[in-house]
Amino acid sequence: MRVIPLTVTALAAALALTACGGGGSGSSGKNSSTCEIGKVSVQVGSASVAPAAGDTGEVPVSITNQSAPCTLDGFAGVTLKAGGTSAVVAAQSGAKTEKLKLAKGDSATFSVSYVRGKDGDQASLAATSMTVSLPGSDATQSFPWKYGAVAGKGSAEKVNAAVGAFQQAGD
Repeated sequence: MRVIPLTVTALAAALALTACGGGGSGSSGKNSSTCEIGKVSVQVGSASVAPAAGDTGEVPVSITNQSAPCTLDGFAGVTLKAGGTSAVVAAQSGAKTEKLKLAKGDSATFSVSYVRGKDGDQASLAATSMTVSLPGSDATQSFPWKYGAVAGKGSAEKVNAAVGAFQQAGD
């Protein structure tokens, strides 16, 4: 029985695996394959608007990769703003994320669900804009918020809204 050829084979396999690398990170400390605003297009779609205070609405957001393959890993960052007041929208409770790899031309979507607040109510945020960032990136893009006041959870800085997980779009 020869032990040496098996040991050499195992060592060669281990070296081959470590040489593959895992995507690594660039000199900035960020994953080099992270999808970033500026390299992907971000669009807010037709919303299912909450018609009255207490009703729930949903705003879809789509991302289309415009450059080299990239990865979405986590939740999008969403902040609603009204004048000098900002409210960070939390991830949807119980939602699970999947790592999505987007080739050039591939798309993904997520949605922002919200509860319509009463106009003029101090506990509601009369949002005028929504800022979106992608996981692992600091770049942001702002969009007008045209869907009415968002109900607060005790104050306008804690809104009754949630960010859903990314879903692969298309076939």
